Amino acid sequence: MKKIAVVTGAAGGMGRAIVDRLRADSFHVIGLDIDAIGLADMLSDGFEGISIDLTDPKEIKKAFKQIEANHKGVDALVNNAGTCFMSEFPNIPVGEFERQMALNFSGAFHCCQAAIKLMAGRDGVRKIVNISSNGAYNFDAFDPPHYRASKAALDTLTKDLARRYATDKIAVNSIAPAMTETPLFGVVSKEVLEKAIAQMPHGRAMQPSEIAAWVGFLISPAGDVSSGNVIILNQGRDVR
Repeated sequence: MKKIAVVTGAAGGMGRAIVDRLRADSFHVIGLDIDAIGLADMLSDGFEGISIDLTDPKEIKKAFKQIEANHKGVDALVNNAGTCFMSEFPNIPVGEFERQMALNFSGAFHCCQAAIKLMAGRDGVRKIVNISSNGAYNFDAFDPPHYRASKAALDTLTKDLARRYATDKIAVNSIAPAMTETPLFGVVSKEVLEKAIAQMPHGRAMQPSEIAAWVGFLISPAGDVSSGNVIILNQGRDVR
């Protein structure tokens, strides 16, 4: 029987790469995304999509009930969904702040609540991987404060759940990439983007497939002994 993995933000650039990696690793992948057309385009053997608004806890609860009914449980969760709004402090609208936190943190929180319940009784070490950001730690980067705060909160959740569920054999880790080539590149100006890429030691942004490979590693048996870690991927840019 194939293991079941849930990936949020599955229809985005990073999400598709993660889905491809986990399918290659023989998981049956369930993608959660608001983009119903994108999910439909991905339908294939080993993948199914559920279109939901990840900022709505009721929709998350309903989706996981559907997963439970169809698959009985969950072996891995990847909280990948997120975005970056670029208003600058102190002129960040209340609505933008709330939506930033809802997309990057609250949705992941509620998915963890639902998934952990469905991990009970499953074989082996079950896994949660949260996609954070190097922006939570590197204050030389251009990221706005509400984005940084949402990702820092996600990493605190990672550490809490890792400690809380260690003896239950649920491993929880964060991956915090720096510049990675996804559609989010479109939220910044060409000048800002070029400056940020120029700061990368390899002279290029990282690719979604490179981040997905780390997700695959953590979810594989090799990642069984890793939990509570925030793994920073930035080509060595911020080593001091």
